Amino acid sequence: MDKLARLGVLTGGGDCPGLNAVIRAVAKSAMNDYDTTILGIEDGFEGFVQGRMHELKNADVSGIINLGGTLLGTSNRGDPWHFPVTGAGGQVEIQDLSDRVVDHYRRWQLDALIAIGGDGTLNISAKLSARGLNIVAVPKTIDNDLMATDQTFGHDTAVSIATEAIDRLHTTASAHHRVMVIEVMGRYAGWIALSAGLAGGADIILIPEIPFQWEAVYRKVRERSQHGKRFSIVCVAEGARCPEVGEIVKSYDVQRTDARQLGGVADFVAKKITEATELETRVTVLGHLQRGGAPTPFDRILATKFGALAARLAATRQFGMMTALHGTRVVPVPIQDAIAQLKLVPPDDPMIAAARSVGTSFGNECVSRPG
Repeated sequence: MDKLARLGVLTGGGDCPGLNAVIRAVAKSAMNDYDTTILGIEDGFEGFVQGRMHELKNADVSGIINLGGTLLGTSNRGDPWHFPVTGAGGQVEIQDLSDRVVDHYRRWQLDALIAIGGDGTLNISAKLSARGLNIVAVPKTIDNDLMATDQTFGHDTAVSIATEAIDRLHTTASAHHRVMVIEVMGRYAGWIALSAGLAGGADIILIPEIPFQWEAVYRKVRERSQHGKRFSIVCVAEGARCPEVGEIVKSYDVQRTDARQLGGVADFVAKKITEATELETRVTVLGHLQRGGAPTPFDRILATKFGALAARLAATRQFGMMTALHGTRVVPVPIQDAIAQLKLVPPDDPMIAAARSVGTSFGNECVSRPG
């Protein structure tokens, strides 16, 4: 078997707690076990297209397991098949520059590439694999919406941050007898809202996978007030679909493969609650707070396992594979299995049943009960 002499690594898509832990594990494992030279590609596939990289030394990846962000930088606008190019007149034109990635891969004499990212990065990786590049993927997303793995690194940290925020909102909501609506990330999947809402004791959880009705939401808030519980916590996923209007899209960015930027659903929900119940309502949007800061111990451990396995898969030439968590084991799975469809919250998920048992509303109950 040919030696793994030169290994590229990049982080694509949105930033996420645990990225540096994966980079560290990939680089140290490859250096220590296979005497490999590591090339860090800057700003994801954007840097790959533009030819920006630098060699990573052992000292570069030491002492970073606890750091948020990514020392390599990242971008969610670097799809080589949908690459934004600004012309002389300032207008942005979308071009297919995938040939540049292939050219740089060969010019840098890479034996393999480890791509760390979510569904966008993995879809690009699958297409590059079809072009003959040797790719191993590591699943990253706070949204936890990738198939073929029980959990992605970064999700646990995002849930922890959202849960702490709900805990803090409880005290001010109780003190002022208000309805607090907190908006969390997740895009088209409701995993963060469901997990944080359950852990934080939210009274109402609204997620994209469960259609809700306004009257059920109003009824829950009114019932709590009538039973002496003069505040309510509503945890809403950014991709929750409101009756009659659907998703709330904040803006469009044509430089991204998915141009829709979700946001604003919490304001919409709060306005409707205030109008219908005349109860004072406030909004908190966590936004990028969920992506920042140090990863939890769980995410640091999972990221390290993923990174070490990814280096081993590259060294043993098991390409087109992604690291995955199955139960307590980290195993390789085909990248295609992870991107066949989004992993959404199933209607029979045990967390939904547990939440309903303790009185949490999902806005679709015909008959509500006090929580």
